[in-house]
Amino acid sequence: MDPLFVAYLSLTAALVVTPGATTAVVVRNTLSSGWRGGMAAAVGAAAGNAAHATAAGLGLAIVIARIPALLLAVQMAGGLYLAWLGIASVRRLTRGDAVPISGAILGANSTVEHHHALREGVTVNLLNPAIATFYLAVVPSFLPPGAPRGYYVQLAATHVGMAFACHSLWAFGMDRLRHLLARPAARLALEGLTATALLLLSVRVLASANW
Repeated sequence: MDPLFVAYLSLTAALVVTPGATTAVVVRNTLSSGWRGGMAAAVGAAAGNAAHATAAGLGLAIVIARIPALLLAVQMAGGLYLAWLGIASVRRLTRGDAVPISGAILGANSTVEHHHALREGVTVNLLNPAIATFYLAVVPSFLPPGAPRGYYVQLAATHVGMAFACHSLWAFGMDRLRHLLARPAARLALEGLTATALLLLSVRVLASANW
């Protein structure tokens, strides 16, 4: 196997297994509407990744990178969206109305909830400037000299597939833990952790924006 491709696989694996905003969204949707909700968020995240890859392949990401105002808008929108998700969790915590995990999982068959999870997965990745940077700067650096035109597609598809697999594992794993986390106190604690992670990620995105 090509050593350059092996290096790309190693880097991509390290990135996708590191919990981030997408992981928080997948976990939260799994806790609120079962593994189907978590998988819907994972599918949405994969669609967001694919959109970034397509944009970079078409050169649209280069346009954004070269126009500071557009890049700043993406960074601000991403940070504010994460803050909005985190604040929504905090509001549920302050009201104490978080649904016990067992009830949420076993009673979740709502198509509306799954569509909502799908939209959250798409949005959180579309508004993530780190993903745009990955496809714009990282992926091209692993293209060997004289690589065929479809090689970029192969590298991008590898990242999309590995990220989807990782998020799917989070969804199934959290779903399997539902009986251990059935108490309302556990639900509140996990929602608190999710809210904290989203708010911290929001601060990091906004702080790194090119003001």
